[in-house]
Parts: sequence; structure tokens; C-alpha cells
Amino acid sequence: MTTQSSSVGTAERSPTGRPVTEVAVGVLVHRDGRYLLAQRPPGKPYEGYWEFPGGKLEPGETVEAALSRELHEELGITLTACHRWHTLEHDYPHAYVRLHFCKVTDWTGEPHGREGQAFSWQRLPVEVAPLLPAAIPVLELLAAE
Repeated sequence: MTTQSSSVGTAERSPTGRPVTEVAVGVLVHRDGRYLLAQRPPGKPYEGYWEFPGGKLEPGETVEAALSRELHEELGITLTACHRWHTLEHDYPHAYVRLHFCKVTDWTGEPHGREGQAFSWQRLPVEVAPLLPAAIPVLELLAAE
């Protein structure tokens, strides 16, 4: 897997004074140009909304290590190639998040919802809705490429 070895800082505060939650997010790029979106499961904030898969970093964990762990836990795949692509901060009512988006271009295994979540391979413009607010600018960046 292509990686950068630096981990992300901890205990940082947002401009609003709230703690920053560091999140690794995977933009899985299928060979045919589609992107994988997952639906947030019941019981989570924004349940039913569509997003790129990923999850929170653990203390001392790199973005790439967190993404690899999360995608294995959520989708049953093993990353073999990814690179950091874009960082975005978003102030949700439940958390202030710093989202580290990585383009994932190669993996082993076939994605399946290990936590009961739905997922869908989508072309731009995507047809699933509603979209998690922080996913919208990322889709716009992908469309501009």
C-alpha cells in the first residue's frame, strides 16, 4: 500500500473551541470509474445518509492505517494502494470533524456490508440521496477532475 507515515495530531481544538475528531475516509475508485458510497446505519447521527466509507483515527494511528482498519471492518476488503488526496473540515451538530480523504485505487476482496450497511457503486452525478453534507464538496471535486 502507498502510504505517508505521519500520524495526525490529537487533542486539537476547532476554531469554535470544540474538539477535532480526526477521520480517515476512502474514495474507492472502481476500474470502470465508479465510486463507492455507503449508507449510514440506524442509530448513528445522520442515519440513512450516504457517505464515503471510513472512520475515526485511534490515538497514534496514521490516516492510512485507520483507513485500512476501517475498510476491513466495514467492507471486508484489504487496501493495497491508496494516497492522501484532500482534507476537509466540517462542523456537524454532533461533532467537529477533520476528514482526511484518500483515493483508494486497489484492494483485495469484494466489498460487502459487514455492519449491515447498504452501499452502492455510483457514477457522477450520483443517484443516491440524501448525501452527508461533507460528501457534497468531495463529489464536486471529483466531478471537476
